[in-house]
Amino acid sequence: MNILGISAFYHDSAVALLRDGELVAAAHEERFTRKRHDSDLPVQATRYCLESAGLEIGDIDYVVFYDKPFIKIERILTTYLATFPRSLPSFTKSIPIWMKEKLWVPRLMRQLLGFEGEVLFAEHHQSHAASAFLASPFEEAAILTCDGVGEWATTTQGVGHGNTFELTKEVRFPHSLGLLYSAFTYYLGFKVNSAEYKVMGAAPYGKPKYVDQIFKDLVDLREDGSFKLNMKYFGYDYGLTMTNKHFDKLFGEPRRDMESEMQDFHWDMAASVQKVTEEIVLRMVNDLHANTGMKNLCMAGGVALNCVANGRIIREGPFENLWVQPAAGDAGGALGAALFAYNAVFDRPRRHRMDHAYWGPEFSDEEIRKYLDSRNVPYRSLSRAEMIDESAQHMADQAVIGWFQGRMEWGPRSLGSRSILADARNQENWKRVNLKIKFRESFRPFAPACLEEKASEWFDIDRESPYMLLVCQVKKDKKIPAVTHIDGSARLQTVTHASHPEFYDLIRTFDEKTGCPVIINTSFNVRGEPIVCTPNDAYLCFMRTQMDVLVLGNQILLKEEQPELHEDFDWRERYALD
Repeated sequence: MNILGISAFYHDSAVALLRDGELVAAAHEERFTRKRHDSDLPVQATRYCLESAGLEIGDIDYVVFYDKPFIKIERILTTYLATFPRSLPSFTKSIPIWMKEKLWVPRLMRQLLGFEGEVLFAEHHQSHAASAFLASPFEEAAILTCDGVGEWATTTQGVGHGNTFELTKEVRFPHSLGLLYSAFTYYLGFKVNSAEYKVMGAAPYGKPKYVDQIFKDLVDLREDGSFKLNMKYFGYDYGLTMTNKHFDKLFGEPRRDMESEMQDFHWDMAASVQKVTEEIVLRMVNDLHANTGMKNLCMAGGVALNCVANGRIIREGPFENLWVQPAAGDAGGALGAALFAYNAVFDRPRRHRMDHAYWGPEFSDEEIRKYLDSRNVPYRSLSRAEMIDESAQHMADQAVIGWFQGRMEWGPRSLGSRSILADARNQENWKRVNLKIKFRESFRPFAPACLEEKASEWFDIDRESPYMLLVCQVKKDKKIPAVTHIDGSARLQTVTHASHPEFYDLIRTFDEKTGCPVIINTSFNVRGEPIVCTPNDAYLCFMRTQMDVLVLGNQILLKEEQPELHEDFDWRERYALD
């Protein structure tokens, strides 16, 4: 049985392909179209998944969509009616789009994908829950999903056993922890549904001065972790903004202009909403454990990407084990929808346990050399051992490397296949990569990638963290300032040979040369651009920035040897900085 799971139309469209219950390919549409957070039906990602499996669209038995549009439009219309006439501008903008495409998923599948078979629908939080539990290593587990909003649910709790699960509790729109965090993202001048991680990165620079005020005026939190928001201060239920004038008046400041400098007030607001989010999540987790008695917890939904909160769940929560879907946001719903259909609906045994996140396109050395030759650019083709050794030496010599190896990552994090790498011991690398390569805000931290067997020597952690979804403290006697945040924390990736042999061997060789098993690992892109997918994407990003070395498979390119890149457009305008 071949099943395609698809997420689309709202944020970060994606596709996952199951063959007899095993995941064989998964990818985000943005990586192919080069349009960040592309929400269109994922035509190119679908084409990749089919080609990688040697299938055609006629070989697919079922397409499963990750939410139920008719229930979602019911919620939207009900909300617009309840908030009329304030909702009229938003209504006139969004409803035509719904009537034209979002309601007619099967028709679009036929028109754009050529799929003539049966289209199934899972509820949004069923898809999230399935992506968490059914892909996890656990036979049974408690489940927590938390995001902005699906159809009506914004948070769900449940329990999984074997090949199925049950969701037993929910919080409903407009009360949403994800939308609360997005409201503060908006208020702080960042882009909603794109830059929430910037708020998390900004939080350690401030003090959580406004926590009490938030709980007093904005959030009514109960003992079991359920909550209600005071909608007087928010605009997302009726308008085109997340907050309103009452929100501004409550905190005594207008919304920050995107290009203005962050002030103490903004740092403190970021710290406050981060602390509130952590407290709510911890209370939910404690309630879930009390009700289930489980030792394992699985999480998905956009809030599950808050790795600071995840770190606190590990340190302070009652569960022994935590597994978070690496594509926890809407993209992961594509995988969840497919798994939900195969395992729970068709009652098939679980066959897929996600032990890595490398499910995208890969390119052979022959394909890479053919591309480089077509550009007539200088490069050297080495053996694998030579490539590893030379790359590690370049990093030890303080070069910044664009690293392109194997299958592209699934999820929002670069995990050693499409990465920018540098020496974590050098403080200057933090500034250099942020400002001159990524072209992003100077306050944003970088993640360390570390050999898993040495992680506990360098970080306060007692478990693996393969997907950069846990924050922990750097050991005080270890000096890796380029990946140590202002509060002494780091968003850690642990690397094993089994998951990514080339990346592991690179770090191991760097350790042999320097005595440090930790390097900077950040996504191979510039601010506003999707992570690179192809050799061409990687070469262009390399040439547009101040990276020193590009490693494409076993091919090494040095910036000093490259001819000048001439383009007839301004690439910075194409990737509008967000």
